[in-house]
Amino acid sequence: MKIGVIGGGKWGEALHFALSQKNKVYITSRRKRDIKNFTTLKEVLSLNYLIFAIPAQSAREWLSSNFEFKNQNILVASKGIEANSGKFLNEILEEFIPSQNLAYISGPSFAKEVMEALPTALVINSKNLQLANTYAKFFPDFIKTYVSDDVIGAEICGAYKNVIAIASGICDGLELGNNARASLISRGLVEMSRFGLFFGAKQETFLGLSGAGDLFLTASSKLSRNYRVGFALAKGEKLDNILSDLGEVAEGVFTAGAIKKLSTLHDIYTPIASEVYKILNSKDPRDSLKDLLSS
Repeated sequence: MKIGVIGGGKWGEALHFALSQKNKVYITSRRKRDIKNFTTLKEVLSLNYLIFAIPAQSAREWLSSNFEFKNQNILVASKGIEANSGKFLNEILEEFIPSQNLAYISGPSFAKEVMEALPTALVINSKNLQLANTYAKFFPDFIKTYVSDDVIGAEICGAYKNVIAIASGICDGLELGNNARASLISRGLVEMSRFGLFFGAKQETFLGLSGAGDLFLTASSKLSRNYRVGFALAKGEKLDNILSDLGEVAEGVFTAGAIKKLSTLHDIYTPIASEVYKILNSKDPRDSLKDLLSS
C-alpha cells in the first residue's frame, strides 16, 4: 500500500519507519529532510491513505492553506487541544474532512522506541470502524493494534496526558519522591476521566492503552518532552528558555490553557491541570503543591 506521512518531526519520522515495514511510505514536511522517500506535498496529497503528524496548534492553519479534500483517508497522529478556541482536533479536522474518512492513533508510543522497533500496542480510533481496521493492518508486527470508535475519548487522553506529564516532571524536579509521583499520576487519571466523560467519552478508554497506558508512559520518563518541561520549571528555569532548548513542540504547554478554558466554561473540576496552567504562567511550583495538598 502507498501511504503518505505529512510532518517530518520525530513522531512523523517514527511512523514513516514503522509503516515502511509493510508498505511503500512517502513523507513530506515544510523543510527538506534526509529521510528515505522524502517527496513533495503535492505527491503525498495525491495518495489515498495519509498520516497527519503536524503539531496540533498548527493543524487548522495548515489545513486552510494546504489541503484540498479529494476523498483521501487520514490517520491523525497529532495530539492536543486548540489553545485559542478550546476545540478538539477531531472538531477541527471535521471542518475540512468527513468523519468517515478520519481515524486517530493513540496509546503508549515514544518515537525513539518505535524507531528501534521495540514492541508496543496502539489503538486506531474512528467513527468508521472499517477504516480503523484498514489502518490497523498497515502496522508492523512489533506494534499490536486495536480498534475503537471512541474518537473523543482518544483525543482527550492524548491531549490531557501531556499536561499531567508536565505536573509529573514538576513533582520529580521538586524531589518529592516516588509516592508523590504515583499519587499525582493516579489522580491525574481520575481528573482526565472526569473531563472526558463530560464530553461523552467512554470510561473504558481511560483505563486502556489510550488513557492509562499513554499516561503512565508520558508522565514517568525523561523521554517525554512534556515531563522535561515540568522538571526544568521545578528547577527554576524560564519557560521560554526551556522551550528554546527543547527544540520541539511540547503540546502540554498549549493544552493546559485549553483545558483551563474548557473546565472554567463547563464548571469541570480539574485541579492538576489548573495548577499546571498557573505554573506555566509564573506561579511558584511550591505554592501549587501547597494548594493541591490543601484542596
